[in-house]
Amino acid sequence: MALGPRRPTFYLAVLASGFVLGGFLSALLRRFLPAGPAKEFFTWTVSPSVGPIHLDLLIFNVTLGPIGIDISLLGLVGLLLAYLLARSLF
Repeated sequence: MALGPRRPTFYLAVLASGFVLGGFLSALLRRFLPAGPAKEFFTWTVSPSVGPIHLDLLIFNVTLGPIGIDISLLGLVGLLLAYLLARSLF
């Protein structure tokens, strides 16, 4: 039974903890799984990136980038586990 709308910080905390848990699982499997198809499948990542971005405002210049993120299958599994745990607790 839902208790009402959740705050955005709750969702951000679940996202962050899920990606941290997934990253930990991915690093653990990279270290301990022997080389083979299972290791390749579970530790495969997609790394989209943006950058560099230049911003010139006459008074100052800012350059950001490149900014990227690694998304893996275990990162998504960690996200799902964090969501299910948060849903069962709250």
